[in-house]
Amino acid sequence: MNSQNGTQIKGEASTMNMKKFALVMTILFTMILASCAAGSGSGSSSKAAGSSSSSSSSAASSSSTANASTKVAGGALKDGTYTLKETGFDTHGWKVQFSITVANGKITKSDYNYVNKQGQLKSKNAAYEKAMKAKSGVGPKEYIPKLNQALVAAQDAKQVAVVSGATESSSTFINYAQQLIQAAQKGDTSPITVNAEGKLKDGLYKLAEKNFDSHGWKQYINMTVEGGKITKVDYNFLDKNGKKKSENAAYEKAMKAKSGVGPKEYIPALEKSLVKSQNAAGVAAVSGATESTEAFKAYAAQLINAAQKGDTTPIEVDNLVFKEK
Repeated sequence: MNSQNGTQIKGEASTMNMKKFALVMTILFTMILASCAAGSGSGSSSKAAGSSSSSSSSAASSSSTANASTKVAGGALKDGTYTLKETGFDTHGWKVQFSITVANGKITKSDYNYVNKQGQLKSKNAAYEKAMKAKSGVGPKEYIPKLNQALVAAQDAKQVAVVSGATESSSTFINYAQQLIQAAQKGDTSPITVNAEGKLKDGLYKLAEKNFDSHGWKQYINMTVEGGKITKVDYNFLDKNGKKKSENAAYEKAMKAKSGVGPKEYIPALEKSLVKSQNAAGVAAVSGATESTEAFKAYAAQLINAAQKGDTTPIEVDNLVFKEK
């Protein structure tokens, strides 16, 4: 009996040991599988992240390519450094100095600033920065580099956005940048001088674009100065048939439906505003025609600069035209 019980106990013990061994092995196997799954999941996650990063990078690249403007008209820029400076100080004691560098046909550097009689730059003048920022919310330390960077990015003066709080300086920048680009198209590195405080000399001053824009229009401005005052402004856009935009009923209807104003309204408004203000910076923006207003102000400012010199040579602008995105 004892012998049988001993044998039975040994058998049961052996069976229990086998079950324990099997249980341990099962647990170990499960842990190994879990570890492999985690490793595989981590790898998949890493690949997914890599794939996401790659897709994001490709999307950014595609977006960048899609947003890149393709020039369809306008003379190429010739390499060199082109400079412009004002000959006299303004009423606040500052004058503009401006240069652009063109390399491989691209504007690679824009250096626009104001200098005072002591040779100090406005962008580094703490007192001016503090006073203007308190009044306008922005100072030369911010708006000057912003304008310089915008020109290099856009490669076109007309595409430089006006900086809020620095409207007048932005308009001056756009005007002078346009004149420098025109010089670069000709490869004329002779310094441009502007007598910004000079009186207007009598005469008829004309400016016209050479190239039609993407909608088939090109603009012109004729400005008459008599007795040192702007007495008449003839501004419009012409199509390939020589027809004026202000007389195009279809364009008027389409633009007015979209913007609330058409060329029949904004063109004479800009003409009258220039005669009234006697300077481009004082031209009131026409709501719904912001882009046309800024282009008008830039070209009007260039004509005023010509009138300050008394140079009645017609100005032909080899305007840059880009394919619409």
